[in-house]
Amino acid sequence: MTTDSAPAAPLDSALAIVEAITSLAAADRLLLALDFDGTLAPFVDTPKSARALPEAKAALERLETMPSTWIAYVSGRPLSSLEIVTEADADALLIGSHGVEVRFGRDGVSLDLSVDEQDKLARLGDVLRALVEANPGTRLETKPVGYGVHYRNLESGTGEDIVTAASSAATAISDALTIRDGKDIIEFSVRGADKGDGIERLREYTDATAVLFAGDDLTDEDGFRVLRPGTGDIGVKVGAGETAAQFRVADERAVATMLTLLAEARAARV
Repeated sequence: MTTDSAPAAPLDSALAIVEAITSLAAADRLLLALDFDGTLAPFVDTPKSARALPEAKAALERLETMPSTWIAYVSGRPLSSLEIVTEADADALLIGSHGVEVRFGRDGVSLDLSVDEQDKLARLGDVLRALVEANPGTRLETKPVGYGVHYRNLESGTGEDIVTAASSAATAISDALTIRDGKDIIEFSVRGADKGDGIERLREYTDATAVLFAGDDLTDEDGFRVLRPGTGDIGVKVGAGETAAQFRVADERAVATMLTLLAEARAARV
């Protein structure tokens, strides 16, 4: 497993993350909060076909059978999509739409959009749909409280123009939108929430004494910032880029290796 530390931490070896994971395995109440795309599952051209790597899935299935251990998926995907790709059962803990949607087992959370939010959402959809139709290679994703404009299939260097055009069109609707710039996607929401909010709600719900959060995208930085390293929390950045996480791993396969190590270490302790 190739690792190096994020800039904020002095540790820079594979041994450091192994030691941290081994220590985390001893937590009284352990919460694993995990991004999905680019963390557990490789990116694919058809989003609904994404699945976690078999090694990662096997490690998570083992961990979720252990006492005082919770697995949660924290994603920008809508819950309806996240349920499919994670193959979640009725008791799964899911945070969708960057924290806006929450499903704690069988108890869902209603969005209850106001009339003003519904109006903004409708107008936002109209302008972004027109933009995407005028720019082949882009794709509009409908989310519960907003939209995402994907541009991964555009020629290199042309995505910035789409981001600028989409931002201009969206802010003409409202200057109070929540805007997130992710990997080859720009997202606009009529209601604000982030992955950090989702992790805090998961921590409260599970009464976790330690949290592991892993993610690869810019939007995952909100999650890293709410972690409490002094109490045993661990943040793991997947791939390149500046980050607030303590540790970094190279890719999804390294995440699977890390989870396998954690499963083995926790099984020996609980």
